[in-house]
Order: sequence, then structure tokens, then C-alpha cells
Amino acid sequence: MAPSKGPALPPLTALRAFEAAARHGSFKGAAAELHVTPAAVSHQINALEAFLGVALFRRLTRKVRLTAAGEAGLADLSAGFALLAQGVDKMRAEETGGALTVGTTPSFAAKWLILRLERFRRTHPGIDVRLDARIDLVDFARDDVDLAIRYGRGVYPGLHVDTLARVVAIPVCSPALLQGPNPLKQPADLRHHTLLHEDWEPYGGGWVDWEMWLRSAGVEGIEATKGPHFNHTELVIEAAIDGQGVALVNTVLAQKDLESGRLVRAFDLGIQSDFGYFLVCPPAALAKPKVAAFRDWLLAESLTVAEAAAAAATPGTTDRTT
Repeated sequence: MAPSKGPALPPLTALRAFEAAARHGSFKGAAAELHVTPAAVSHQINALEAFLGVALFRRLTRKVRLTAAGEAGLADLSAGFALLAQGVDKMRAEETGGALTVGTTPSFAAKWLILRLERFRRTHPGIDVRLDARIDLVDFARDDVDLAIRYGRGVYPGLHVDTLARVVAIPVCSPALLQGPNPLKQPADLRHHTLLHEDWEPYGGGWVDWEMWLRSAGVEGIEATKGPHFNHTELVIEAAIDGQGVALVNTVLAQKDLESGRLVRAFDLGIQSDFGYFLVCPPAALAKPKVAAFRDWLLAESLTVAEAAAAAATPGTTDRTT
């Protein structure tokens, strides 16, 4: 058996004209609200009365008054239009506010982004940021992600790309290692300390390692691969803060700990990496107000990243190809 159909409904424009005229008590008032002429309102209501087969208004000289049939339907229609407006507001809020999902690396989320998100929340209280921290690259066609922060070389075909920061690799350690029986005064003193390493296989290699740094510093006789290895920057930073050795880390993620004094630069020499942080998204996503708001905020915040990189680029800074 075929499914039964609901009762036929009159045109929405006619119902809207009736509801507005009923509230205002005149076709003129309804016309002003709906931005049409009083004649157009009258036409819509006449059509509605013809559709229903009942009179909805008594036409008086300067106003209209609802009939019993009009009174019977007004409350439900008003409630219905209020619900429609609420639904439209929710759809609009999904574009201008609501949830915004940002893909990022675990290290960037933990050591940089989370420390600043409260500032975004204060200026955009209607947007709820959801962080999707992962090592693998976001697939915008498959994953429910609005935009992403990627660590790499900046080549992302088909996506809009903003450069947030290029990074410099610097040696850092606990302040305690600058003192004691084997204080770090010159690069050759590293032979008395543990080297802490980051491994970057997920990004295809290319990160500055201790072998490159020691060669640039002119130091020989130190085993460049010996020591603990970590696959996340926040882990190697925490090990350095704990005094377990000297880490070679990027300036972006070490910035907060350097500012607080939990870490210090062991030596001035920094090496410019060919890696950086990039904000990426499908070009069409930039038309969404919430995406545009987060992008504008992040680009402004990234100025501090550029300042940190510039501070790291001391006269001793070299290119990684050196």
C-alpha cells in the first residue's frame, strides 16, 4: 500500500502574509515588515482564503480583524514561523560560529597552539575550536576537518597555503647544565653530555640533526647519533628541561620554555631548516566566516613565531646545506 500523503499546504508566502497581518492588525503594517506593497499582502491573503475556503479577516475601514477561523490558526502559525527562524539561525551559526575543527601535529598543539587558544576564544566566543592532533596528514576529502596546520616544506597541491613560520634548529638544555663539573661553555664541551635526538621519519627526513650541527660548529670526535631518540618534539623538550641532556629543537616549539627560563640556549649557533609550519585548507573553505576568522587570528599570532625565528638567527646561524 502506498504511503499516505499529508494534507496539502498553502504557499508559505501566503501564510507569512496572514501571520504578519494578524499581528499588526493591518495589511499596511504587514507590508512594511515583509517589504512588499499592501496590495501584495491583500492578494496573498485572498489566495489563502480561497485555498482554505474560509474568511480569515473582517475588512474594516482602517484595519482588519481576525475571524474565528483566523484566530484558530494564528498561534500555531506564529509558533511555526518562530521555529523556522530558529532553524535558519542555527544553520547560519554553523557558518559564522559553532564548531571549527583544526588538524595539527601533536607537538605544535601542545607546545604552541594550546597556549594561545584562550585569546582566540575571548575574541570569538561563538566558535568552539576542536583540535585533531595527528602525525599523518589530514585528508580534507575524507576527514571532518576545516583547516590544518602542517609541518613540512610547504608544497601542498590543490590547497590554499599560508606560511606561518620557517624554523631554525638550536641546541637547548636545562640551565643546570651551564654549571657543574662539566659546564657547557663551547661546542666541544658536548662530549661530556648526552645528546637528545628527534626522529622525523613521518616527514620523509630532512630535519637538522646533531651530525649537521656538529659539522657546522667545527666539532669532531663526538658520536652524533648516540643518546635517547624521540619521535615528538614535546618529549625531547621535556627531557632537556629535566636535565637529561642537550636537545636540538626548533625555535617555534621551544619558544615558551625559553621565555620562561625552563630552557636556555646552549650555544648561539643555529641552523636554518628547510621545514616550516603552514596553514592549509581547501580554497573554498576560506569563504566560511569561522575559517576566515581563525586564519586571520593565526596569521597575526604567527608574527611572534617569526620574531622567535629572527632572534634565533644570530650571526652564528647557518643554512642546513653548509
